Amino acid sequence: MLQLALCMVVKNEERNLPRCLDSVRPLADELIVVDTGSTDATREIALQYGAQFIPFDFSTVDFAAARNCGLARASGRWILVLDADETLDPAAAPIVRQLVALDENAGYYLERHNRSGDSDTANRDYVVRLFPNRPNHRYRGRVHETIDGSILAGGGKLRKSAIRIDHNFAADREARRRKNHWYIRILQEEIAADPSDHSRLDFLAAEYHQLEMFDQAAEIAERIARVRPLDARAHFFAGTYHLLYRPDLARARADFEQALKLRPGYPEAEAFLRLVEEREHENR
Repeated sequence: MLQLALCMVVKNEERNLPRCLDSVRPLADELIVVDTGSTDATREIALQYGAQFIPFDFSTVDFAAARNCGLARASGRWILVLDADETLDPAAAPIVRQLVALDENAGYYLERHNRSGDSDTANRDYVVRLFPNRPNHRYRGRVHETIDGSILAGGGKLRKSAIRIDHNFAADREARRRKNHWYIRILQEEIAADPSDHSRLDFLAAEYHQLEMFDQAAEIAERIARVRPLDARAHFFAGTYHLLYRPDLARARADFEQALKLRPGYPEAEAFLRLVEEREHENR
């Protein structure tokens, strides 16, 4: 049985795809490339690497459905997910092999280093991209799709790993803004279709923040704190907006105090509460 399948969703990635596929060549036994409408040489490149190339109808935007199409075609016991503008760090190969050999019911967070084309610095985030190939492990979310929930629902764990991927994205700020607005429309459609799915709110706030639409981001942060009253992190982020972007020191104090009540010793909340106190003192 094949050990590891790489699963990707792509569109017009002739410039990035070879570099991505080269980075996993020593590891992946199977390459699954789901294509949402390429008009360049993406198909030819994927086939040259021996990938299964799967055209996918993307007339209704749904990245989870596209990813799940690839998962359903994979034969490998484990799945590694990358985007075309990402590469696997060469030092990660033995770690991937080790985790696949352990064969635990767990999804693994990879450390992603994000760098735009006009910047020498990278910011880091963590994404679940390595997990067992099981029928119940499926993505959800038309945009900002995640698999975390289905892994947990199937009794699995989510664990950090030392695996690093590098994400080099285009520096075209206007294109980024268009994508932000596009995602906002889709997220609003998802929320309207299922108001009980609070996970979409986090992504909506992030899109508004990236557009520097801080009033809208603050409103969503406040909504998140209301629907998750026991989530210290939700109160912390609401407080951050009330302190830094939509100044209201009384509300910021209440948010940070609530975060600390729910998570005593929460270091970021303690630090920001001290900042609130300093500003209150300055305003006297």
